[in-house]
Amino acid sequence: MAKSSAPTSTGRSASTSTFDSRPVVAGVVTALVGFTSSFAVVLAGLKAVGADPAQAASGLLALTLTVGVGVLLLAWRSKVPVTLAWSTPGAALLATSGTPDGGWPAAVGAFLAAGVLIALTGLIPALGRLMARIPASLAQAMLAGVLLQLCLAPFTALGTVPLFVAPVIACWLLMMKFAPRWAVPAALLVALGVIAFSLAATGTGPGTGGVLPQLVWTTPSFSLQAMVGIALPLFVVTMASQNVPGVAVLRSFGFSTPWRASMLVTGAGTVLGAPFGGHAINLAALSAALAAGEEAGSNRSRRWVAGFTSGLAYLVLAAFSAALVTLVTAAPAGMLEAVAGLALLGTLAASVSSALADAEDRIAPAVTFLMAASGLAFAGIGPAFWALLAGLLVRTLLVPRRERELLDGGPAGAEDGA
Repeated sequence: MAKSSAPTSTGRSASTSTFDSRPVVAGVVTALVGFTSSFAVVLAGLKAVGADPAQAASGLLALTLTVGVGVLLLAWRSKVPVTLAWSTPGAALLATSGTPDGGWPAAVGAFLAAGVLIALTGLIPALGRLMARIPASLAQAMLAGVLLQLCLAPFTALGTVPLFVAPVIACWLLMMKFAPRWAVPAALLVALGVIAFSLAATGTGPGTGGVLPQLVWTTPSFSLQAMVGIALPLFVVTMASQNVPGVAVLRSFGFSTPWRASMLVTGAGTVLGAPFGGHAINLAALSAALAAGEEAGSNRSRRWVAGFTSGLAYLVLAAFSAALVTLVTAAPAGMLEAVAGLALLGTLAASVSSALADAEDRIAPAVTFLMAASGLAFAGIGPAFWALLAGLLVRTLLVPRRERELLDGGPAGAEDGA
């Protein structure tokens, strides 16, 4: 005989009144991991293209707010555990680009242009198909080359500030063994602790920055050099390294991504955040699994709550963004880049592996990787653009068209509108 659930004092069965907190917890964890594991990369990237501490803090705040609001809209409307993030590969790209002609306003103009391109991929299917024609191996090789210098930072910093960096690396290694998901957040906490201890020992303050978040407006300016050297590579790495993998992660859990809506929301969010310093937002890739997987509960129809909750958590985290920036800017030279490098080591390894996976097509990705890592700047345009161009030329020269189509899985075309 089937066992019935005991009635509660309200007359409802215990089985129907039980609240499943797993989607909520999964959403909070998604936001915490996404924010803490890569905000140092964002600050390093914005600083490299000309932002002062107040503008960098504003950029982090703008990104956190647009990610939070964007997730709330998408998860609520689609009832799919869609999650968003800022473009960590894009921030790493900025860290190696250098200040463009026209300074910070020109960089902001490039952010705005990248947002327009992202939105257009949702409106114009042909643009999505054009993006799909860029071989994934070359896009990953370009990203790996861009990441190389930043990923060297933790180890070069050992020679300059070993007492500061060694505990951070040791914590990261231990956490990689026992709790890999929390390795970078834990390393960040150790880094913040080391900075705070240093400030207390020397009797100095954490700088002049405030602890209350504040948006700082920058009127965008536009230059050809910034469009080609920042906007176009930023668009490519955001699409190839974040949006397309984000679709694949959701599909692996049986969910269909609302592609057009996602591109419109993230494109519009990037455009709105750009004048305040936000470089780009996109579909989450790795952290998307936290909200879409079993950790978000056994009821798949309720996992969208995890995505929605992550949006709320991002809005809460926005309140602490300025205080974090104020503390981080007081760090010894090289400390911020060291933490950012640790955060990107996994991405570097995955990019190199993906770029060189096909034994029949390794020369062009290798050229792309080396060109991006070289730091070459020509006509005021950074290495990312020249690396991608060189890779495409080498691949066209060395690999016949029929073989290129076979390597790419057939004639180029976008899947699911991507």
